[in-house]
Amino acid sequence: MELTAVFKKVPEGYIAWVEELPGANTQGATLSEARENLVEAIEMTFRANHDLSGTPVPEEFSLKEKISLVAA
Repeated sequence: MELTAVFKKVPEGYIAWVEELPGANTQGATLSEARENLVEAIEMTFRANHDLSGTPVPEEFSLKEKISLVAA
């Protein structure tokens, strides 16, 4: 699965979201922190979607992905 992460510079640091995954958004003081937080937001969104669909999430849930970045 390949997702598109978008990072926007704001006075407080960076905000980030995934175009293809509504609800996966976050922020960070640095670009690196925003990237790390976005991976966590993606995991949380996938878990919530699984929970809402009634599909059990495996105990050892892992996330492996490629994220395309849009250069500004």
